[in-house]
Amino acid sequence: MKKVLVGMSGGVDSSTAIILLQKQGYEVVGITFQFIDNFDPTDAIEVANKLNIEHHVADYRKEFKKEIIDKFIEDYKNGLTPNPCVNCNRVCKFKYLFDNMEKYNCDYVATGHYAIIKDGRLYKSKNKEKDQSYFLCELSKDKLSKIIFPLEGLEKDKVREIAEEKNLLVSKKKDSFDVCFINDSFRKFMKENSNEHKGKVINIKTNEVIGEHIGLMNYTIGQRKGLNIGGTEDKMYVVGKDIEKNILYIALGEDNEYLKSDSCLLENVNVLGDKITKCNAKFRYRQQDIPVELEWLDNGEVIVHYDNVKSVTPGQACVFYDGEECLGGGIIKEVQKEGKKLWYQ
Repeated sequence: MKKVLVGMSGGVDSSTAIILLQKQGYEVVGITFQFIDNFDPTDAIEVANKLNIEHHVADYRKEFKKEIIDKFIEDYKNGLTPNPCVNCNRVCKFKYLFDNMEKYNCDYVATGHYAIIKDGRLYKSKNKEKDQSYFLCELSKDKLSKIIFPLEGLEKDKVREIAEEKNLLVSKKKDSFDVCFINDSFRKFMKENSNEHKGKVINIKTNEVIGEHIGLMNYTIGQRKGLNIGGTEDKMYVVGKDIEKNILYIALGEDNEYLKSDSCLLENVNVLGDKITKCNAKFRYRQQDIPVELEWLDNGEVIVHYDNVKSVTPGQACVFYDGEECLGGGIIKEVQKEGKKLWYQ
């Protein structure tokens, strides 16, 4: 009997993944990672007991703080808008799963992610509303054959139904959409963990000072809500930040050119599928796939060329797709127009 180590968060997805694996004849071992101080593993422990599986709790708070929380704060200080889930899957969650897979003599690792692995290649979930392939773009290619995603393309209602059939209390547990290590508001978190400084808000077209920002880390490219800058009825959008001068640049009007770019430079590029020059890409999780051309550089970075896309943001992940297959991706290092870095970013 093959043995699988399942990452258990205490939610309905990972719990249902265990049920499905048991139905498929696997011996399951559960493991719950403690990444933050106020995490309660009770739900995961109760599910493990209910499903009669071996279960362990592993403390990785020190590593998580260094690799994820501290980096998240530092990225914002440097003017980036990071995606901690992409980084966590690469340097924490799956790394520790594979470390413990060997420790507990397992053959595979599994999670409750909504994605498909077939013949050692990663694909989008058939459940497009829940597809999480975007967050998995930096997994190690050579490890894909040892990863199982039992949920694949199940609808959420079906996932809850399977858990309810086993009388699991987590079947009705709400999904979590927030950053796991931020308990209160984002602004409160950043205020407590950084030295925020108020500064000028400048209309990029007129170079007029039109207001005051509360700290550059509270804003991201393309942001429209929560700016709290009066004086005009036009829609305002964040288009850039000058970290050294502590300036927030905004532009007026919904279809303004300052939000658009035609290429971006990627670093930390990971290749999961074939190394092709034409494919589709997502620059944000909920964004539609956009046709792009990839220019592979000798230093491992990639220039992504596209046609006037709005709000491409340094720090976010750009993920490559060929149809349903995820080919990998990288982190946006800088945004460009006509071959030059946008000066206001």
